Amino acid sequence: MKHVIISFISPDRPGLVDTISNTVKQFKGNWQSSSLHHMSGYFSGVIEIAIDSSNSDSLIAAIHNIEGLESNIKVADNIQNKAQPSVVLELTANDRSGIVQEISSVIHQQGGNLLKVVSKTENAAHSGQTLFKAKVTVAVNDTETDNLIEAIEGLADDLIVDVSR
Repeated sequence: MKHVIISFISPDRPGLVDTISNTVKQFKGNWQSSSLHHMSGYFSGVIEIAIDSSNSDSLIAAIHNIEGLESNIKVADNIQNKAQPSVVLELTANDRSGIVQEISSVIHQQGGNLLKVVSKTENAAHSGQTLFKAKVTVAVNDTETDNLIEAIEGLADDLIVDVSR
């Protein structure tokens, strides 16, 4: 059994996910997890497919042949599902250029590893000012979580960190 990781982008069009999922089904793949998004007229995503080794090359070729789909595909032979301690942080701050770099740099400096980032910008209800909001999952030792949060909060006075475990 192999795991095929597919990242893709395409001009958005109805039926794109149906086309991809039918291709996966055709080669007896099992859709494990995904993150799919519409952004500025494009549809993009990352999909993990579990598939028998004998069908993986055919699936990859078929995905590459989907019209209008640009894809990058990697095959993971040695799947490691080693559980690691992690924390989920919900971040809110006034939006500014470089905020993602600042946050990721602090996480790295504190020994954390970003596992997942979901971010967006939106207008504040009362002021109309643009806010940056992110939900990040960070692998970090339990003993270092407080230091990590303190370091992120230290980036700016307006940065709020809410924690869930």
